[in-house]
Amino acid sequence: MTQASQNGAPSMDGATADAHDNAQDNAQTGLVTPVMRALKLLRFVADGGSTANISDVGRRIGVNRVTVMRLIETLQFEGVLEPLPQGGHRLGLRFLTLATSALAGEDHLATARRVLTRVTNETGLSSYLTVLDGAQVRYLLCETPALPLVSNIRAGSRVTAHLTAPGRSLLAHLSNERRRALLGPEPLAAATAQSARTYAALEAQLTRDRDAGCAWSQDGFEAGIDACAAAVLDGHGRPLAALSVAGPRALVGTDALTRERTARAVKSGAADLAVLLADAPAFLSAAERT
Repeated sequence: MTQASQNGAPSMDGATADAHDNAQDNAQTGLVTPVMRALKLLRFVADGGSTANISDVGRRIGVNRVTVMRLIETLQFEGVLEPLPQGGHRLGLRFLTLATSALAGEDHLATARRVLTRVTNETGLSSYLTVLDGAQVRYLLCETPALPLVSNIRAGSRVTAHLTAPGRSLLAHLSNERRRALLGPEPLAAATAQSARTYAALEAQLTRDRDAGCAWSQDGFEAGIDACAAAVLDGHGRPLAALSVAGPRALVGTDALTRERTARAVKSGAADLAVLLADAPAFLSAAERT
């Protein structure tokens, strides 16, 4: 049964609203939807969204306002959301302790591999996790698609940092002094004609990388191989690791839309790793044991 809203338009009671949302979501996905709607709300809150205006929340996450109210009440009862004094909600301690317990039970590198697997599935390209190791980048993990391997890079490989996309993405977040201390005097080592041989040329590359939020390499280290990388930053903006993808140019693509889609997947993966690997000392200890 519908009820009259304050502006005279009919509004839905809880059961009707749930049926309405179920019909909409099932038409779109064919999936069971109550948990999906709860996750939409949790992602909204986790991204800094305010629940002070229920109607606005409903519009933003595509859920009826009555359903939003019922979700908030349920999640608050379970301790997954908690109210703020000024209005709205934040993630509750029960949710945070659950997430912390889950992460504590996983090896950092095993957790990182799950992100690499997702990025490889999204892009169809090989994915890598690297860390700075002196003047080099060390490849900790490699996830490859079900295609012939075309790159010589493997887990355990070490390459001079400024010659690769992941290395540049890491160097871009260091000071000039730190870069010079790591890489040594000019001329810098070169792998191809595209390699920066001076610090002025390298800084120009790194400025473009910082502005784009990722580093692209076209035939930059291996002939016929293109790569895209983004830094995984800790809470202070320091480079903790880098996530990269690589593959033959025919697979990577040359059109702007395909490359933007690839860059978006890499940046999203790096952002997820920044959260999952937030315990930097433990992650670096795991890396040192690899």
